[in-house]
Parts: sequence; structure tokens; C-alpha cells
Amino acid sequence: MDSGQSQETRNFSRPSEHLVNQSLSLAMDYTWDKTQLDEQWRDEALCNVTITAEQVLLFQCLGKTPIPDAELYKRYILSEQKEDGSWPFATKCHGDISASCEAYLALKILGMSPSCQQMAKGRQFILKAGGVAKVRMLTRISFARFGLFHWDAVPHLPAELILLPSSLKFNLHRLSPWARSTLIPLLVITHYRPIYALPNGRSATNDFIDELWVDPTHKMTSHFSLFTPREIDPTELLFSGIDTALSYLGGLRRFPLRKKALRYCVQWILNNVEPSGDCLGISPQMHNSILALVLEGFSQESPVIKLGIEGIQKFICQDETGKQLQSCVSSAWDTALRIRAICDSGWNKHDARLQKSIDWLSKHHMPNIRGGWPGSSPPKVLRGLSFQHHNNLTPGVDDTVAVLLSILHQNSSNIESDTVARAAMLICGMQNSDGGWGAFNTDNYEQWLGKTPLKALRHSSTADLTGYVLEAFGMVLNIASQKSYEDLSSQLAQTKVLGAIATASQRAVRYLAQEQQGFGGWYGRWGASYLYGTSAAISGLAWFADDDNWVKDIITSAVSWVKEVQNFDGGWGESFESCNDQQKAGRGPSTPSQTAWAIMCLLEELDPDDASIRAGINYLLAEQQDASLKREGASWEEVYYTSTDSPGPQYLRSQLSSHYFPIMALGRYRKAMFCTYAD
Repeated sequence: MDSGQSQETRNFSRPSEHLVNQSLSLAMDYTWDKTQLDEQWRDEALCNVTITAEQVLLFQCLGKTPIPDAELYKRYILSEQKEDGSWPFATKCHGDISASCEAYLALKILGMSPSCQQMAKGRQFILKAGGVAKVRMLTRISFARFGLFHWDAVPHLPAELILLPSSLKFNLHRLSPWARSTLIPLLVITHYRPIYALPNGRSATNDFIDELWVDPTHKMTSHFSLFTPREIDPTELLFSGIDTALSYLGGLRRFPLRKKALRYCVQWILNNVEPSGDCLGISPQMHNSILALVLEGFSQESPVIKLGIEGIQKFICQDETGKQLQSCVSSAWDTALRIRAICDSGWNKHDARLQKSIDWLSKHHMPNIRGGWPGSSPPKVLRGLSFQHHNNLTPGVDDTVAVLLSILHQNSSNIESDTVARAAMLICGMQNSDGGWGAFNTDNYEQWLGKTPLKALRHSSTADLTGYVLEAFGMVLNIASQKSYEDLSSQLAQTKVLGAIATASQRAVRYLAQEQQGFGGWYGRWGASYLYGTSAAISGLAWFADDDNWVKDIITSAVSWVKEVQNFDGGWGESFESCNDQQKAGRGPSTPSQTAWAIMCLLEELDPDDASIRAGINYLLAEQQDASLKREGASWEEVYYTSTDSPGPQYLRSQLSSHYFPIMALGRYRKAMFCTYAD
């Protein structure tokens, strides 16, 4: 039996109201104790070891040796190594060849001897997996900077891509902001093809990690080839042909437009540097932006480079395992969900501290934004909030929705605020033609975007985000229906936002109906994976189920699947392996956050005294742990990664998601079961 998975759970008794109240009280003590002075909420967003390894590689590129705090970085990287010698992209996942190679290189730069046990085990795993020749494309580019790969073994990325007009099917406007911030600095780096020194010196054919090659005499392994036997895909074949042609043309490095293209790349990077030094609030992109600017002649002592390096320092966190780098800091997201959790817990919604958090979010609601695009404007003027703390250029639909929901949960009269109207206008304007929503761009779903040499360039509609939008829109329509038209704010009335919300919601319901999987669930792009998507979809559809029997049928089939995959211990869990294997949907060791997602969607359909809900609540009560001596109250610990930045390479473990989601589930259960508080 896999992790206690069973079609039937143990017969849990009904949790007493006293235990539920006690659990929520302890959780709220922890919540207030962890709140920052300005009433925002943030904690580490832990990522995989490659983020920290890239920090070590950046120091090496910039010549900052000996590397500061080398022992602390070394200790953290070693703490992430698995028993088989590998490093995974997420805790409890299988070891990954790219993550393992990057960790090995970083450790060797930090002074680890190849003969020590940890390095020997890592090397054994890497060679068994096919050696360094099998690493992903971004890792190849990182290694090519030190002569560990030949530059011809990575894709040619001509800087002229930035000059392509938006009228063409392939242009950088169609990429998500995440993809643009990844690709544009790489256009500069791959133009210059730098070779930086390693501890053994500087060489275009460096043998520093030759022990990781199955055949170190044959390093010109192509990333793809027209002549490689495989299933032919027309789009991949096209990109392979273009790359082959670029190889014969020297990557167009002497093309007349190259200087102009590089100038546009530099201008884009400079336009996207925040006053804090952040570049879209994501540390890997900041690494490459710094290197690109240095290659373009910026001194390491120049203000923009110093600001960027100082900005990266804000992503560093330290604990007993050592020093590590976060990929981003998610203050707006965490604060918005914290507000919802507090409201669901039954806490006084008019608490001055809660209002202060609302005020903090409102201040971060951005004015008109044009994204710093040199030479032309992006297709839409945006207004919204971003996931990251310092990112004023690329608001996300998901974060804007999270803030909208938190504001309405705190006080339904906030529907008359300009913030709600502006957020709704943004979200309606960002709906895709298929009826769903993606995080950043509209209609960013062409399949060819995922078949380029650099994967994950597209951000198409997702069921989880569409479900959250439906939940927010359902709440807006419900609150508005209880008011007369004249009582609504001038913004909502004059801009006809309510009509746009109603129309967008109908399209979104149809989108979710089409996206439902045969077994009943939905795939979630930003969480793991089908449990997350299904919970979000049901939360949204429930607002539109009263008058539509077919919507009720959709929810019923989804709820049946959620009940089927409940674990024997009463909880729910799912690993990221389900991203590539649907047979593993909803399968995995129980976690607090995933159990909370399941409970919340079941409460939309079932009686709160249903056996599955009872079992889930008992699991949350049993898993709650007293906080450390530095904190008041109690919380839930989660070792598994349940969030994602980019499926495949970037999984996240927020230290707070395992806290606010269980509060939401317990609070909604208490209200449904015991009716102990009112809105």
C-alpha cells in the first residue's frame, strides 16, 4: 500500500468543537507572532539546490574568491543530498541529473575533494544517469561559461530576437515575463560566449569536472540534431534546422543589427531593475542580468551592478542547515492568504492589525505599468499586484485575484473601493480566448513555445487560476446582487465591470468543463498538482452551481475522485511526479496543505459531518505542532514541496502555506459544522 493510500479511510470520530477551537486559537497565536511590523507576512520560499549553486557560480564568474561564507553554502548543499548521492529538484522527489551536476560543481568550487564520500556518491549517481552530457539546457549554458561545455553545444540565441515585431507569430512579446527575464540576459551572454576561470584556471576546454563525463574525450554532444533518430515533431524539427543554420552562420554575431539588438537587451534589463536592485523579483534572472551587464562593459563598482548584488543578498536565508538562496520572496501572496485565513478562522475582521494588512496591500496596488519594453509597448497596460515583494513591472493575475479575495473576505463593503474595480478590470482584460486565465500574458498558449530549446516559455490558461478567478467573481456578483445599482461605487457602475464579470464567468465555467479530466479532477499549474487544481476549480464553480445542474454534476464527479484518493491516515497528498504521470494524481504521503485543499473542496459539496471530512479534520488536528521557543502558538510542518514556479525545474516549499491553508479548512469546517460565528 503506497503511503497508506486506501479507498477507505479509518472510521474517525467527529472532532469536538473544543479541539477545533483550541487548534485555531493556537494557530492564530502563531499567525500574529509571525506578522511583520507593517502587518505583512513573509517567510522563506524554499527552492531546489540549483538556486544556491548558481549563487556560488556567480561569485566565481565575478572573481569574488574566496567565496564569502563558503562553509555555510557547502553545508546547505550537502544537507540536500539524497542517500543515493543525487540532488533532487524538490525534497522527497527522485534525484535529477542537472541539479546533481550543478550541486557537484558548486561543491568542488567551494573546496570539496572529489575523493570524499559525498562527492563520490554524487559522481556515481551522475555517471549512472548518463553523465554531464545529459543535463538540461540552462545547465549547459551555465557550464559553458567555464569551458565545461563547448559553446557550440548550446543553442544559438541571436540577440536580434528582441527586435522582432509583435506582428510576427514568434516574438518576445508572446513570452511570459518570467520567460523574457530569463531569455533576454541570455541573448547577451550567448553572444559574448565568455569563459571564466575555475580554481584550476581558465580554459575553453576545462577538465575541472571531467570525472562527470562518461567519455570526456567527446564533449561536443549536441543539444539536438537533425540527424538524431527520434519521433519527428515538425516544430522541433524547425527549431533544430534554424539552430543548425545559425551554427554555419556563426550565430549571426557579426550581423549588422547585432549592436542595436544588444543595446535593446541592455535597455530592457536596465528598465526592469527595481530601486531595490531586483529584476522581476526572481534571483536566477538577477544572476544573469548582472553577468550580461558586466559583459556589456558595466563595472562591478557601477551603481546598477552594486545594487543588483545587494538585491540578491535579500534573498539569502540562513538556518541550522547553512546558507541558501531563495528564488523569490512572496510577501504580497502570503499576506493576502494570511488575511483570508484570519477571516476564515472567525477572528474579528475589524481588528486594527488586519486593517493594517489591507492598507499594506492597497499601497502595493500598482499604477499604470508598461513593463519597460524598449522601442515598443506591450499589448496591454496592466494594473495589479505581483507575487514577489519587489516587482513593480509584471503584475500577476493570480496575485491580483488573491488580493481581491482577501479584501472582500475582510469586508464585503470593500466592493465599492476603487481597488476592487481596478483589479476586476485587469482580470477581465487578461482573460484568454479559451475562457481561462494564465498568470501573466493573454493567449500565451501556442504549443511551439514549449518546443523551443529552452522549455517552459509559455504560460497558458490553467484550471487552478481560472477557479480562483471564478471564486472572486462569484463573490463580487453575490455581494453586488444584495445592493442596489445606485449603492455601488461609481467605478463599478460607470465602467460596467459587473456585466464584464458576468460574461467572463460564463466563459470560464465552460473552460473548466472542457478541462476536467476523465477521472474527475483538474490539473493545477501552480501547486501539486491535481489536488490543487481540483480544489481551486471547485471553489470557483460552487458559486455558479445553484441554477445549473450540469455544473453540479461536474462538481459531484470531482468530489467523488477526491474522496477516492484520501489516505488511510485521513489526509491527502500528491507528489510532483503526477505532472508527468496522471496515474499518480492524488497519490502520495499526506501533507497539511494538500489535506486542507481537499477539505475545502469537499465542504462545497458534502455535509460537514461526512466521514471523509471528519477524517481530514482529525488529520490536521493530529499534525499540528507546538511552535519553537522563538514563536508563540502552534503550526503545521511540511517537508514536501507543494508549490511550483515552473513545472519540472522549479518547485517551491513555502514555509507559510502549510499554516494558512489548514486554518482556512478548520475555520470553514467549524462554521459549517458548529455555526459558531457569522460573517
